[in-house]
Amino acid sequence: MDQRVSFITLVVSDLDVTRRFYVDGLGWEPELDVPGEVLMFRVAEKVVLSLWVETGFAAEVGHAPARGGTPPVTLSHNLATTQGVDTVLEQARAAGASHVGEASERDWGGYSGYFADPDGFRWEVAYNPGEIGQSVLP
Repeated sequence: MDQRVSFITLVVSDLDVTRRFYVDGLGWEPELDVPGEVLMFRVAEKVVLSLWVETGFAAEVGHAPARGGTPPVTLSHNLATTQGVDTVLEQARAAGASHVGEASERDWGGYSGYFADPDGFRWEVAYNPGEIGQSVLP
């Protein structure tokens, strides 16, 4: 198996709320938008973020997703500057994100903060000055 990820799929409870957050609030452009089913965004050259309605997940996977608490996964959006981090966190706040935390200097040498999308998925917004952090910037 090749060492790569092609799709990251998150299960959402209300696709319309999710669409308003990502498209209207954050300004993202969908690659595929099937109302009532799935919303997909190309997030890298060969990587798609898929936001899949819960009923479709349950029908295909065979059971409903676990709910409650903070999902044990984070997504990260890396930026070239600390000012960029603050700007994106403010944009998320304006888009209606919940649990928007102020960014701070981290023990690992970077600067980051978090926000939650409508289903509680945590996004880290980070400036990572290390070699691996710089390698993922556009």
